Amino acid sequence: MQAFTLPEFYLPHPARLNPNLEATRAHSAAWAKGMGMGMLDSPKPDGGLVWDEATLEKMDYGLMCAYTHPDCDRPTLDTITDWYVWVFFFDDQFLEQFKYSRDLPAANAYLGRLELFMTADGETPPEPTNAAEAGLKDLWERTVPAMSHGWLERFTTSTHNLMVESMWELDNISRGRIANPIEYVQMRRRVGGAPWSANLVEYAVGAEVPARLAGTRPMRVLSDTFSDGVHLRNDLFSYQREVQEEGENANAVLVFERFFGCSTQEAAELVNDLLTSRLQQFENTALTEVPRLLAEQAVPVHEQSGVAAYVKGLQDWQSGGHEWHARSSRYMNDGAVSGPASAFGRPTGLGTSAATLVSAPASLGLRPRSRQQSHTPFQPVGHLPLPDLYMPYPIRISPHLDAARRYAVGWARRMGMFDSVPGVELGGVWDERRFIGFDFPLCAAMIHADASPEQLDLSSDWLAWGTYGDDYFPLVFGATRDLAAAKLCDERLSAFMPLDAETTPEPTNPIERGLGDLWRRTAGPMTVPARQQFRKAVEDMTSSWLWELANEAQHRIPDPVDYIEMRRKTFGSEMTMSLARLAHSDVVPPKIYQTRVMRELDTAAQDYACFTNDLFSYQKEIEFEGEIHNLVLVVENFLDVDRWKARDVVADLMTARMRQFEHIIANDLPALFEEFALDEPVRRILIRHADDLKEWMSGILEWHRRCVRYTEAELRRNGVPGASRNFFFLPTGLGTSAVRIAAPMGQARLR
Repeated sequence: MQAFTLPEFYLPHPARLNPNLEATRAHSAAWAKGMGMGMLDSPKPDGGLVWDEATLEKMDYGLMCAYTHPDCDRPTLDTITDWYVWVFFFDDQFLEQFKYSRDLPAANAYLGRLELFMTADGETPPEPTNAAEAGLKDLWERTVPAMSHGWLERFTTSTHNLMVESMWELDNISRGRIANPIEYVQMRRRVGGAPWSANLVEYAVGAEVPARLAGTRPMRVLSDTFSDGVHLRNDLFSYQREVQEEGENANAVLVFERFFGCSTQEAAELVNDLLTSRLQQFENTALTEVPRLLAEQAVPVHEQSGVAAYVKGLQDWQSGGHEWHARSSRYMNDGAVSGPASAFGRPTGLGTSAATLVSAPASLGLRPRSRQQSHTPFQPVGHLPLPDLYMPYPIRISPHLDAARRYAVGWARRMGMFDSVPGVELGGVWDERRFIGFDFPLCAAMIHADASPEQLDLSSDWLAWGTYGDDYFPLVFGATRDLAAAKLCDERLSAFMPLDAETTPEPTNPIERGLGDLWRRTAGPMTVPARQQFRKAVEDMTSSWLWELANEAQHRIPDPVDYIEMRRKTFGSEMTMSLARLAHSDVVPPKIYQTRVMRELDTAAQDYACFTNDLFSYQKEIEFEGEIHNLVLVVENFLDVDRWKARDVVADLMTARMRQFEHIIANDLPALFEEFALDEPVRRILIRHADDLKEWMSGILEWHRRCVRYTEAELRRNGVPGASRNFFFLPTGLGTSAVRIAAPMGQARLR
């Protein structure tokens, strides 16, 4: 009996079948048996084989790849299918060998040897000692000569991740620990292998993503949404095998069961809703952001065609992957399909996609899409009382607070933050009375209690500048939906962050004037490479304001995963972490900051602070500003619940992220020290970094409790909701920008 009834999936595109299916089936069966690799006679620790011929035949990876890559030729399909045989074998063997023994050192050693078979030019791999090593060596030699160096680097990284992050799964199994939803989605991308599959799509379609585009937001979102869709779908089909039969706990259905305290069926429906949302985010990015990117970058026609082929390849994989899951013996799929696995089993010609639709609202995703774009702005939601928020860390306050308060007003006045702004009906973004009430120095004094007077002033000024800019963009450009003018304004900011001795243009507004001043005071002592990284971090934050404007122009409440990941940028917290790394780049090896431990430590803290602001600013943003970028509203829309339930979900997410933060400090950070044999100075820096994050979170929470910015009295003093402005888009408010500054004499953090 199945664990739950499979939900109705969002299936906007029909699956198609590669005509080379039968030949590839025969090839991959022979490949798995041949070459002395032993894939079909690798023993389990408790007896039996990981795979035998019958098992491989029933799982039918040839069918999977024929569905997911319907247009490639036979040699390409053969190679891709062999890659999938290898990766599924690796996954099954690794868990069989180490899941029950919990022998983490041996698992690490096993993975370390596998890394040696991903060779660069001029390197020679060792002699294989097991089937996984032999398979990887063979596939590496067959695949990489056809691809560029840039693709090879990306493919090496994704292959490394899917192998090494398996340790995260083993560690959670050994501890009986189930991840929180945000952690799970992030980690599933690395351990689940779909980014690796996206790389193979480039190989299959014979068109690589141009190197200069690969790291941009649109291309990254395409890969991430594709990956999340693949993984969430897999979790629905594999729940019974993984959770009920094999005792694994890395499954989204189980994660949702535990977090929401709901039944398995309800959790499955929620996972399917998230799957639908991620696929619709894929479509929105492909149709709105990718064309804009190609135009802005003046991408040549042949490269545009390659990008289009890549997008279509990802789409084909998603449709074909569903069809294979519905047919493979590996999964729980009773009633998922009807008809033979044949190219003639259903219509595949032009104009036949409607034949695959069972129920138009579900299969086309109309209900969630309708909710996402039908929000009524300026609803009178009233004050949102907050539950007790879990905060285990105390606050401290700098003794230089009073002096910083006196200084901050003068700096903001000199930068022009109280001046009138052309086109703004009320005159300006802020006035002096409101600025004093915001009390940025108090926030700086709590998140950087040990700062010198100069550092505290710098922290306060960064807070003021980031918040002013975040308010300025929707107020000035949102009114007219002038995204082109907003982009030009954003692009000019880079000129005020020179890498060398370049002259800067004459500032035309307080954002430019303030950034020029802050850059001189902060980046002056940095090396040129450090300045490059710092400038990129600032640019990421300011460009995230354009993302908000684009969503406002579409009147589209963000997808929950996209919102959380972009919120870290709009809040400025990713820049905070970048500066922390730059401050100790000569002591801490860069690879340490790329580990799961440090990445999850940082993002857990970032999310806690971001969600704090969303809770406190709910009435301000929803009722008084007509805003859509607030996690409470995003949860309301996604779960189709009222604001009270959404508030509680956000508070529970904050608690979950804080508990994860504590778990990392207590368990994962010490293990990281030992795994990389870090010396004492590096350990002290990383411990200090964790301690700084504690004060960053507690200080931000306390500042929200004390600041008048979010009180109903202050909101009403500044005008009637929506009526005081004759346009739709309004400022998003403070709390959306946070920076920790690695100043010449130490570190200052601000928010």
